Amino acid sequence: MNVSINHPTDRPNFTEVQVGTLELWFSYRTIIAFRDSRNAQRGVRVIQNYWSATTGKHLNAIDYGDKASRLDSDDFQLELTKALGSLSGGALGDMIDAR
Repeated sequence: MNVSINHPTDRPNFTEVQVGTLELWFSYRTIIAFRDSRNAQRGVRVIQNYWSATTGKHLNAIDYGDKASRLDSDDFQLELTKALGSLSGGALGDMIDAR
């Protein structure tokens, strides 16, 4: 499985991680967006900003400020759990659900 790590803004607090077909964006240590290339028609799934102005800048860098399409926390976690579960045969999704 291919894994890569990138800092799109060259700042260590904003990280993009590619794991197989799943692309995850982190603000600090929190997943704030993801995209699964196996489900490309869904596009990037982005959470609403519940944190700081810095995280807001990270979100805007991902979705170009399209706040209307951002998901609330519950919907985001549900979709992320499904994406992680399908990537790992269920093991990663189970770990997220256990929190």
